[in-house]
Amino acid sequence: MKDIFFDLSVRSVRLNFLRSLLASIGIVIGVVAIASMGMLGTNMQLIVKNQLTAGINTIVITPDVVRSEPGSFGTQGTTATGITESQLKDIRDAAGTNEVIPIDRTSTQFSIGSSDGRGSIMGFDQNDMKNIMNVSEGSTPRGESDAIVGAMIASRFDLKIGTRIKIGEPNISVTRPVVRVVGILPTIGMSSSNGINTDNAIIVSDTWYSAQFGGANVYDQVNVNLKDVSTLSAVETAIDNKVNRNKEVIRISDASSRVTSVSSTLSSLTTFILAIGSISLLVAATSIFNVMMMSVSERVQEIGILLSIGTETGEVRRMFLYEAFILGIIGAIIGGIMSIVIGYSVVSAMIGNTAYFFLPESIIYVPAGMLIGIVVCVASGVYPAWKASNMDPIEALRAE
Repeated sequence: MKDIFFDLSVRSVRLNFLRSLLASIGIVIGVVAIASMGMLGTNMQLIVKNQLTAGINTIVITPDVVRSEPGSFGTQGTTATGITESQLKDIRDAAGTNEVIPIDRTSTQFSIGSSDGRGSIMGFDQNDMKNIMNVSEGSTPRGESDAIVGAMIASRFDLKIGTRIKIGEPNISVTRPVVRVVGILPTIGMSSSNGINTDNAIIVSDTWYSAQFGGANVYDQVNVNLKDVSTLSAVETAIDNKVNRNKEVIRISDASSRVTSVSSTLSSLTTFILAIGSISLLVAATSIFNVMMMSVSERVQEIGILLSIGTETGEVRRMFLYEAFILGIIGAIIGGIMSIVIGYSVVSAMIGNTAYFFLPESIIYVPAGMLIGIVVCVASGVYPAWKASNMDPIEALRAE
């Protein structure tokens, strides 16, 4: 059966179309904000999870306590406590046939021509470099002062094979050592299969590193690359029992723990972003409330007539809730369409990867944002509808 009160609501929206459209724009903005921000946060989480799980077969071992001491060239590189040779031997024994890679690492300034930068300096055994470093241009180091650089540094300074880099903080009393670029690495991001992020790093031999920064036979990190990922727990347990047998001297982690930690952080960030986006819906709710109150004020005599001929208060209330619902539907539909377009643009611009955009975990924010917009709109019309339905018919008919 046709609902005459719904028709009256449609008529009211049509007669005040511009005002209704402007009120719905608030809902449009709210839906777009929630959906776009939700999709942005979700895509960040999905991309990071995928990149981190690429190194699921890598166990990362670090000293339980690392204290930095001033090193050469103003660095903070020499570790007073690191993984010793005896501990490295225990790790190799516990790891069995799996690949064990000791790593020296510090952060310092460097100079390329007249430009300065800052990044990680990593020291590797040259044989390990040949096995794990897949250079995109050039080759792995052969000489003592050869180096390979990460994609971020190479791009930022437009490096070529043969470029020379001065390592360390500028110090007029100390001549800084120089390395020659012999290889450039591809972009890694967080998707390193060996658990080593080299994008902002300069890779040198461990002997060169020790000669410049000290800490020979003491390592900042040891990676264990598993041949079979199903043995991860067993290998971690074996290393822990072998090295931490008297007290805890190393920390053992893998991609699963990193995924949990990063996912938790990104989830909190997404929630915060959504909370900011929700503020626009509060503004929209105020706008809808104002429009509905104006509608009630303009239709006082109409309400009086309806009530005087026996229309129930619930029907009058429903008429105004219909009107709020219609405004919500208009805003939600427009907002939903715009959310897909704007959300895609935001994800593409800020993340640079839209591979996960249309997955259910991401696109669900569009209908969710639309539903929230409609609910907010209807909720904003509850009080105006209640006020209209509780008018005194006689007083309403007297109104001008």
